[in-house]
Amino acid sequence: MSSPTELLKATDIAEMKGQSKAHLLNPEAIRVSKSLGGATGLTNLGFHMMTVMPGREYSEYHRHLYEEQCFYILSGSGEAIIDEKQYAIASGDFLGFPKKGVAHTILNSGDEPLVMLSARVNLEQDVCDYPRKKKRLYMNGAEEAIVDFQDIRFEASL
Repeated sequence: MSSPTELLKATDIAEMKGQSKAHLLNPEAIRVSKSLGGATGLTNLGFHMMTVMPGREYSEYHRHLYEEQCFYILSGSGEAIIDEKQYAIASGDFLGFPKKGVAHTILNSGDEPLVMLSARVNLEQDVCDYPRKKKRLYMNGAEEAIVDFQDIRFEASL
């Protein structure tokens, strides 16, 4: 008997081909991601199993202005950099980042792959700040625009 689309068995997940992706602002931030949510038909919730190899970050240091994001560490160890402070993380730890929260990233500082579940809302539009790069990313569906902080203009309300 085959499983319905809504059910991914452990063997299905193990056989899924992960997508390797480097971050657009940090070529050293490379993760391999399996879209568990996409495989089961979820559209409003992004749910991924991510693997980060030793010495790599999962993303450039950032914060979302409108999306919320969380991580549950399945195996391995590393460091969470949250608001420019470093914290040891390992299997069983959970990280949650609300919208307009502090900047963060996750670094695999261990000797084995860091495997984690990641979830976030899939909004059509989001804005993401990269404070170390002094850049802002505007996302509108598949369209992305990067702007230097110094070029952001704020208009007064009438």
